[in-house]
Amino acid sequence: MFFILSKTVGALSRPSSLIAIVGIAGLILLLTRFNRTGQRLVIACVVLLIIAGVSPLAGILTHTLESRFPKWDASHGVPDGIVVLGGALSPGLSRRHGVPIIGQDASRITAIAKLARDYPNARIIYSGGDGTLLARDGAEAEYVVPLLERFGVARARITLEPRSRNTAENAAFSKDIAQPKPNERWLLVTSAQHMPRSVGAFRHAGFAVEAYPVAWQSDVRYRFTPSLGIGGNLSRLDSVANEYVGLLAYWLTGRSSALFPTP
Repeated sequence: MFFILSKTVGALSRPSSLIAIVGIAGLILLLTRFNRTGQRLVIACVVLLIIAGVSPLAGILTHTLESRFPKWDASHGVPDGIVVLGGALSPGLSRRHGVPIIGQDASRITAIAKLARDYPNARIIYSGGDGTLLARDGAEAEYVVPLLERFGVARARITLEPRSRNTAENAAFSKDIAQPKPNERWLLVTSAQHMPRSVGAFRHAGFAVEAYPVAWQSDVRYRFTPSLGIGGNLSRLDSVANEYVGLLAYWLTGRSSALFPTP
């Protein structure tokens, strides 16, 4: 039930979807005797669109998440294992085109190549199933091996976890595979924006990990200035809002160790 709600209610709660609903409702009411209410809703839609698409709101929220966990410090020692969360590949497009299709989180894949070369004895787990509601695209993990082999990462070094559909399952199923010992050090690789929720889920599962964030979307010193890139700002706001809603939902349902996990 949690998975279904996350895919349905979560999609409808995106800022862009809510703004569109307000605007459409306003336009419909303009044609009825409630036209004054319709006018107010249309005005509200325009105001919300300006706030979401022009103001630095999306950048502020993104920077807050991405600055939560700093870059991993290699001087702390050699890791025993590496868990990489899925999200870098599009299983549906990969299946239809017959080749691995990488999305905007490609840094998760390149991080595997770098870490595999730097730490040849570290175990590598790639955790990514089919996160779509109807599960028609197949597991993302199935498409990552040919791509990693092109980067020179041997198949024998990669353990696939193809069952997980969300971050909580990433944590639980990866722990089952890793069986981490108390003295082992494991890295968790995912996008910087997604790291707080991921660490919270892994801690709740009893899997101690060290954050290895990648794929930043904001600068180290973010400039809180407006932008006219409305489409990009709306897309970023949808993405970051999903993370904040996810943090709250995971905490309320007991799937995270904290509301806003810290290093």
